[in-house]
This record gives sequence, structure tokens and C-alpha cells, in this order.
Amino acid sequence: MKCCTFLIIAVALLGSAECSKILLVFPFAAPSHYILGSTLAKGLAENGHNITMVSAFGERTPPQNLTYRDIVLTGFLEERKKRNMNLFKLEDLDPYSYTTFLLSMCLENTRKTFEHPNFQALINSDEEFDAVIVEVFFNEALYGLASHFNAPLILFSSTGPSLYIDMAIGNPSPPSYIPEIILKYSSDMTFWQRVMNWSFKVIAQLYYYYINLPAHNRIMKQHLPHIPDLSVINYNASIILLNSHESFSQPIPHVPNMIDIGGFHVTPVDHLPWDVKNFMDGAKDGVVYFSMGSAIKPTDMPEDKRDAIVKALGKIKQRVLWKWNEDNIIGKPDNVKLFKWLPQQDILAHPNTKLFITHGGLLSTIETLHHGVPILSFPIFGDQKANSARAEMDGYGITIPFPEITEKKLTAALKELLNKKKYRKNAKRRSKLMRDRPVQSLDLARYWVEYVIRHGGTPHLRVAGVDLPWYKYLLLDVILFVVLASVGSITTIYVVMRRLCRRQVAKKQTEKKQTEKKKKVKKN
Repeated sequence: MKCCTFLIIAVALLGSAECSKILLVFPFAAPSHYILGSTLAKGLAENGHNITMVSAFGERTPPQNLTYRDIVLTGFLEERKKRNMNLFKLEDLDPYSYTTFLLSMCLENTRKTFEHPNFQALINSDEEFDAVIVEVFFNEALYGLASHFNAPLILFSSTGPSLYIDMAIGNPSPPSYIPEIILKYSSDMTFWQRVMNWSFKVIAQLYYYYINLPAHNRIMKQHLPHIPDLSVINYNASIILLNSHESFSQPIPHVPNMIDIGGFHVTPVDHLPWDVKNFMDGAKDGVVYFSMGSAIKPTDMPEDKRDAIVKALGKIKQRVLWKWNEDNIIGKPDNVKLFKWLPQQDILAHPNTKLFITHGGLLSTIETLHHGVPILSFPIFGDQKANSARAEMDGYGITIPFPEITEKKLTAALKELLNKKKYRKNAKRRSKLMRDRPVQSLDLARYWVEYVIRHGGTPHLRVAGVDLPWYKYLLLDVILFVVLASVGSITTIYVVMRRLCRRQVAKKQTEKKQTEKKKKVKKN
């Protein structure tokens, strides 16, 4: 009995010794972002860590018997709903206008996060943390929390690699084959697409360095005046966890502190609601699942696009599960069933699911590939266009730009995807690639967070490129030197040759005059 008691105490002491206090900051009021943050937070809590989660949401089902605390940014969700923005209109914005809009919105969100009383109570407390994890979403001022709490900084990207991440950690991002995330290009770009990609990256970098970072630095210094400048903190992340993987993302260069954990949020298959299950089980020709994600409000869709979709779906023999935010839709065909909410992952896992009609969001793309279901994509904004372009390139999907949706185009795309086996075959192949890993994604994330904590940071993984100013990193000073040296050399050679030619011409003219003079003398 004493031996058992001793073992229990020893195990408890060992567990407490390995327990760390971790702060996670996911302030953006978007369900898809929170799903990723809460999955990571709960996964770390399950490993015995003391978790503090800052978000616009509150965890409805916090881990039982674990140390998990929510700091809720109250009012953020209500404000987002009050704005009632029609996200379909974002499709009309060009990449520059969209980037400016997004950076401005995220800057304001960061300002309000710092000013929120619940957040103020946190930063003014005497709490200590062993690591600070911040979601990367144009909120660089929040990186200062790591210095404030004297803890290593861990970044998390909900959208995978991007230009701004590459700049922050010194990762190479050649514009020749790596399109920026909000452009609708795949890696196989035409000449003019490469021109556009290069010019966008240059302008975006200049805006980021000279407008965005200084604005965030002012916010950070206002609330955390004692910490270093953002020009230092922004490049000081120990690691960055990326919601990406080569099975569904473009293979690109990775510096050592970039960790791919894409797919970590995918959950085991659960039971479907009885009405959904009966509808799907009875579909002898299969089911088409249609959802535009958690952020887009389907009823904001223009009437002509809605009518085209309704008519095209009514022509297919498959049953359709449509996530729609109202009880009915004008002209609803008999094969379509509407639901305000659907368990997406469980539907995609059902053997009768033949096709997923989607907006091309990254989480939806990951989930559909995990279960090997092809997609028909109507991308609207953000990374959706790049994800959709990748799906077409990899052969498991077709994309119809939202403004180009017509009944005829949609009918043809549905016929192609539902009748040709190659799309499902390619989706199943990607599913095998996604599942074939030496370590599960969430376990990999937990390992690296604990690795950073064990070693108090990872300066040995940090590449030297982050210490270089942008003009040195891009070798612009070297290129300028070579250009000036070349121009100087060419100019020198030109001047010398010109002088030599002039002398030669002058010499010939002198000789000619002397010859003519001799001839004249001889004649006389």
C-alpha cells in the first residue's frame, strides 16, 4: 500500500515538473481561426500544461480535469455580427485593395485587443508564462507579449506560409514559382502572372515595412513601452507552426524553425444526426454536400447566382445537403435538403458523399482531402482562390470564379466531377499522402512547443537572414554595386576607345595633310 502511494506521488510530481504555463492569443473573431487555436490549446492541455486562451470566443466544452482558462474578448463577436458585411462583395476587390482593407481591419482589431479590459487585466498582472503562442494574422503588435512575459515567442499561421511569414523568419520565397497567397495563381504561372506576382510582392513588402510595422509598433509601445522595438521582436520567433502540408500545399523551401502541422484539427468520425444520416444512407446515387463555410452568409448571394445554382443542382440525380442560413430557398428542388448547421467532417467521411461544393477555404480543403472527396469551388476572398487553383492543378477539383457562375457552366462542371473517376482518384491519392506521416500533426505541434519550452527558445534554428535589412537580404546593395561597376567599366572603356579613335582619326588627318602638302610641293 505504501509502495502504491509512493508511486502515485512520484507520478504526480513528475507531471507537475513537466507542466508549463502557456499563453495562446487568437483574437480574430472568425470561427475557422478559433477552431485551430482551441484545438491546439486543448491538445496542449491534454499533455498536462496550464493553458490560458485569449480569444473572441469562449470554449463551450473545456477539457475536463485539466487546467484551461479562457480570457474572452467580449463584444468582438457582437461587433462582427453588427457590421453584417456582405463577404461576396470582397470578390470584386483587386489584390492591392483587398490587402489594404485586410491590414487596416486587422490593425484596428489589434488596437481593440490591447484596449479590452480583460486583456488589460492580463498584461498588468504579475503572471508568468513559459511560452507565448500568437496567431499570425497581421497583428504584429501582439508579438510583444512574449518579451513582456519574458517567454519564448511561438507563431501560428492558420493559412500556411505567406510573404509576411517568410519575411519575418528569413525564408526564401522566389516569385518565379511561389504565388502570393491571395492571388489566384498556381505554381505554374504564365509570364504575365509572374510579372504580377513579382510586382505585388515588391509593393506589399514596401507597404509592410514602411506603413504596417510602424503602425503596429506604435500600438505596442503605447501599451508595452518597456519592451524592445518591433523591428527586433518581429524577427524573434522561436518556431512557427504552419497549417500546411505538402499533401495539399505547394512544396516550398522551409527554414528549420518552420513546422508543418496541417490537418491537426481533423477529428475522428462521429455519429451523424438521425435526419442527416437517413437522408445520406438512402441516397442510392450518392450525396453532394454544399457549404460556403462559417464566415460567409449564403443568403447574401446575388439572386442570379442563387437561381443558377438551384437550377443546376435540380438537374443531378444525386441528393444535395446544402448549408443554408434560412428555412427555405426559392425554387428548391426535391433532391435538395437545407440545414442551418451540418457536421462537415462527418458528412465528408460518409461513403455516399461524392462531391463537396465549397468556397475553397483552407480548413474545408484539408477536411475534404483527408476523406478523399473532390471539390467544386466558388472562391470569394483571401486564400480561397489560391487553394482552388491548387485543387485544379492537382486534379481533384474544378473552379468557377463566382462572377462567372451560370446554370450552363455549373451543370457542365457537376457532370464532369460526378461522372469522371479521375477527380475522386486524385482526391483519394492526396488523402493517402496526408495520412501517411511518421507522427500525427497534433503530436508534432505538442512536441515542438515543449521543445521550445525545454530549451528556453531556439536561437540555433534561427537563420542569419532575419538579421539582415531587406535590401541586404535581397542583395540589392550587391546588385547596385555590380550595376554601377559594370556601367562604370563600360563608360571607362567607351571613353578610352573614343579617345583612341579620335587620336587615330586625328593622326590619319595629319598624315593626309602632310601627304597632300608633299604632293603639292613636288608638283610645284
